[in-house]
Amino acid sequence: MVGCMVSTSLSMAPAFLLSSLAHFVDLDGPLLLSHDRKPGMRYEGTRMFAPSADLWG
Repeated sequence: MVGCMVSTSLSMAPAFLLSSLAHFVDLDGPLLLSHDRKPGMRYEGTRMFAPSADLWG
């Protein structure tokens, strides 16, 4: 399992890379924040997309 508590997209990016190895994935932390960093992870419905190079800084 790969999961998170409330956190920004920057902490989701490394977890996203590990998520392909997990049976259960819960990486919705940035969706629970009133303001996330820009640029952030992209979510569409229940799908999460790979982070852009701009996220890493």
